[in-house]
Amino acid sequence: MNPVTRRQFVKTAGAAALAFPFIGCRHRSNPPSGILRHASFGAAGMAWADIQAICGNPFVQLVAVAEVDLTRIGQVKEAFPAVRIYQDWRELLDKEARQLDSVNVSTPDHLHAPIALSAMQLGKHCYCQKPLAHNLHETRVLTRVAREKKLVTQMGIQIHSEKVYRQAVALLQSGAIGKVKEVHTWSNKKWGDLGAPPAPATSIPDGFDWDLWLGPAAARPFVGGEYYHPGNWRKRLDFGTGTFGDMGCHIFDPVFEGLALTAPLSLRSEGPAPDAWNWSINAQIRYVFPGTRYTAESTLPITWYDGDARPPAELMALITPPEVSEPAPTGPVTTAEEQQAARRRALARRIPLDQGSIFLGTKGVLHLPHIAAPRLLPADSFQDVPLPEIAGSHHWTDWAEACVGKAARPLAPFDYSGPLTEAVLLGSVAVRFPQTTLEWNSNALRFTNVPAANAFVRREYRDGWRVAGL
Repeated sequence: MNPVTRRQFVKTAGAAALAFPFIGCRHRSNPPSGILRHASFGAAGMAWADIQAICGNPFVQLVAVAEVDLTRIGQVKEAFPAVRIYQDWRELLDKEARQLDSVNVSTPDHLHAPIALSAMQLGKHCYCQKPLAHNLHETRVLTRVAREKKLVTQMGIQIHSEKVYRQAVALLQSGAIGKVKEVHTWSNKKWGDLGAPPAPATSIPDGFDWDLWLGPAAARPFVGGEYYHPGNWRKRLDFGTGTFGDMGCHIFDPVFEGLALTAPLSLRSEGPAPDAWNWSINAQIRYVFPGTRYTAESTLPITWYDGDARPPAELMALITPPEVSEPAPTGPVTTAEEQQAARRRALARRIPLDQGSIFLGTKGVLHLPHIAAPRLLPADSFQDVPLPEIAGSHHWTDWAEACVGKAARPLAPFDYSGPLTEAVLLGSVAVRFPQTTLEWNSNALRFTNVPAANAFVRREYRDGWRVAGL
């Protein structure tokens, strides 16, 4: 396959390139009734999971896939023999746009915005993996364009649609624990690193286009050993967004929705800064949000922790069932009482404590593990309070059905997930300025008291990869 060059791609886009360099109005199409003609950007990993979940619907037809590493297309070709494969995502849009109604963007973070915006400018409905984009400016643009073009959009925060997260949101908004005074939220993942990249590889693997993988990021030598591709790009400043960008979009989601949050007023990092190449780990970022009808005060403090960092020990002790720390019996479990105690210990050990959130309210505490049912504490005070009867839904099918008019808009459109992503990605700026309070003006998309922080609101694309509006 001979991928088109940027010059060829722009030439075929015609006069519309003056407004947007990657598209032409000739690509707009009228979809066949009831059929969703779909393309995926990415073929393996999370992209393969998205393809299966979206195209498992009988009304969805997978037309084309773009994948920079042609060694990773085997599953797609086996499951969808008729699918057309491209290595360059620009070529796919140029040649297939008239045959498409929707896309999923399931690539490394740094490619989300250029691909998603290019497809959305063509009028394609978009399912985009989290975080929505690599920086704040990109996120704001995607949110605005989706709204202006009235597209059906969804971010890949699939737990948002699951029963346990929806129950937590309902509990918070029902006032089960009263007004919320503060929140602590955390993940034990460690998407960070230290030190310069290893020596460049002597060759690039066959079938892999390193330049296409870099996309708008600055050019650099390829490094083997999975340093960048396929698995560890999340650790690298120019390609991923660290633990917060990855897991924060999931874990912060029910906090954001359940308390009806808007943009934060300020934030401050108390953890380590990244180095010149990699995100740090063991973050501790304290946000101050405007209060809402669900909060106790006019402002709400929320603290994020990752890696080995955790909320204060007294809070972790509060949510740790006593049975977890009880020693197992040394002899055989024989009596009914011993059997009951053993069952309690086993149940307690199934409560995830490595990731989750603690909401401190005026009437009690809500612990939301990631991913498990919410818990109201102290348990004795809430033993007669049932969890809300709320069903989960299929995050991908909800979006696909909305695209063909079979359902209302999905639960995490860009109008919701864009502001959520912005809140999360503000943390990726704060960690660059440890022990410094950053004051944020969301309307202006600027930090008002630390001008140097504004350099990280957006980025420059390298020559040949600039996209109008980004």
